[in-house]
Amino acid sequence: MTTPPEEGEAVTGGEAVVRALASHGVTDAFGIPGTHNLEIYRHLRAYGVRHVTPRHEQGAGYAADAYARVSGRPGVAITTTGPALLNIAAAVGQAHSDSVPLLVVSPGMPLRHPRQSTGLLHEMRSQTEALRGVAAFSHRVSSVEEIGSAVARAFTLFRTGRPRPVHVEVPLDLLETVEPAGPVRRAPLAGPPAPDPAAVGRAAEVLRAARRPALVLGGGARTAAAECAALAEELGAPVVTTANGKGVVDERHPLSLGVSLHSPAVQKWLVDRDVVLAVGTELAESDIWGPPPALTGTLIRVDVDPAQMYAGLPADVPLVGDARVLLGALLAGCRGGTGDAPSDPGDIPSEPGGTPSKPGDIPSEPGGTPSKPDDVPADPVGVRALRAARDDETRTRDARWLPYLRAVRRVLAEDAVLTSDSAQCCYYGALPHLPLGPEGRYLHPTGFGTLGYALPAAIGAKTACPERQVVALSGDGGLQFSVQELATAAQLRLPLPVVVFDNGGYGEIREEMAARGDTPLAVDLPAVDLPALARAYGGRGAVVRSPEELADALARALTAPGPTVLAVPEVTDVPDVPEESPR
Repeated sequence: MTTPPEEGEAVTGGEAVVRALASHGVTDAFGIPGTHNLEIYRHLRAYGVRHVTPRHEQGAGYAADAYARVSGRPGVAITTTGPALLNIAAAVGQAHSDSVPLLVVSPGMPLRHPRQSTGLLHEMRSQTEALRGVAAFSHRVSSVEEIGSAVARAFTLFRTGRPRPVHVEVPLDLLETVEPAGPVRRAPLAGPPAPDPAAVGRAAEVLRAARRPALVLGGGARTAAAECAALAEELGAPVVTTANGKGVVDERHPLSLGVSLHSPAVQKWLVDRDVVLAVGTELAESDIWGPPPALTGTLIRVDVDPAQMYAGLPADVPLVGDARVLLGALLAGCRGGTGDAPSDPGDIPSEPGGTPSKPGDIPSEPGGTPSKPDDVPADPVGVRALRAARDDETRTRDARWLPYLRAVRRVLAEDAVLTSDSAQCCYYGALPHLPLGPEGRYLHPTGFGTLGYALPAAIGAKTACPERQVVALSGDGGLQFSVQELATAAQLRLPLPVVVFDNGGYGEIREEMAARGDTPLAVDLPAVDLPALARAYGGRGAVVRSPEELADALARALTAPGPTVLAVPEVTDVPDVPEESPR
């Protein structure tokens, strides 16, 4: 590792970029070297920045996105000019949709490049204008000294507000220019704004008086997992999450409804709550799979982004700030109130037949300590019956994946990371039906809904946390958007299972066409021997035709050096496998 230049010492723009990254603790970057960014690559090793080379810039973006989600540190991607930057734009859009701190660094046209086209390599009208459409900001620097300030601006956004992707452009001639770098610029350690005590007190008062409370948790609640669970138990409030909030409260907890905001039964139930506490979620169409329901009760919204208080469903009681701080204050306020929050179980159906749940059905707390029956009721306010109503709505559609997903769950450790694609097996299968707790993670391309996310995201997650199990879930259509990243995983010798549910093309679009009365067109893809393709890239592969075969193959793939594609042929006749009891 090189000795950082002294203040005022002259360095190239490329070294100034790497110095600025290293000063903010960056240890890993994803990208592809090109003619115009070689001066950046020249300095990466010297500053201790490891580099992963995906086979496509979009893969670099998805890998950096997943790296950020599981590590808690911003992901960094480096591209060259023109087509490379546009290649990563889809990943930047996905990071913006899911509030992921992603920094993209690229060269740009020279400082004094004329507005009129000259035919320079990778020339385009404006890279910054293109990236501003998908990033929080795109900043073009004009001096070597400004590079440090631009990177610090990016990290300030990551630390103090709603995290979003940003782009920093350095003119390609400036990368090679030697100028004084100026002082090291570091983002301040300031956090989100402190909560308003009066607003917290008002929210706690509303929650204490609630008879039918509910919690809706999004990705912004992830840092407050313990507080979310404690508050739900204090209030006796069922918990429903968005895709990005999956597992914030253990999905085997008696109060959890899991990822089911899209369920008509759950939406009807939510409308009838007298108080809804929504934490770190937009309550958007991408979360609900339709227009937001017209809530009849009081809506308390907790979010680091003030704009969310008026977006979608406006907050009746807005709480702006860090979720962990705010929920901790709410919990204290509720406990210091008049006692246990009253409940009204009569509006939620009781367990069929009235059979009480057994204490043995109560899940363990994260870390393995069993919950005590007197701490958490075994079936509070009929949550199991609501789960059953939710599952009855989609039993025919979702049954095909359930035995395989249960096999996956049996094999994986509690802290495993699953990456997901915009595939039926993921949003109809794993999101609602593969239970996770706060120790695990499920990374899904919500909102922007890109295809090809799962495989490169798994590489990024494994790079960030090499000691954790990482599994990619995809469909055959989505996988082929980024299947070349099997070569990246093979080169890195990452033990990376890729479970692919093969339905012969774009199954969701095929079904939408049929539902419209159209003859399906352009959705059926010729069969590809995906296991053979994995072997061609230097990995392993197998076709698995039963849940038992999948479990055995998955266990082996988790320790094999390199990727293993496990292809599950389309299954139309699936036996009714009973749901496993909570742990």
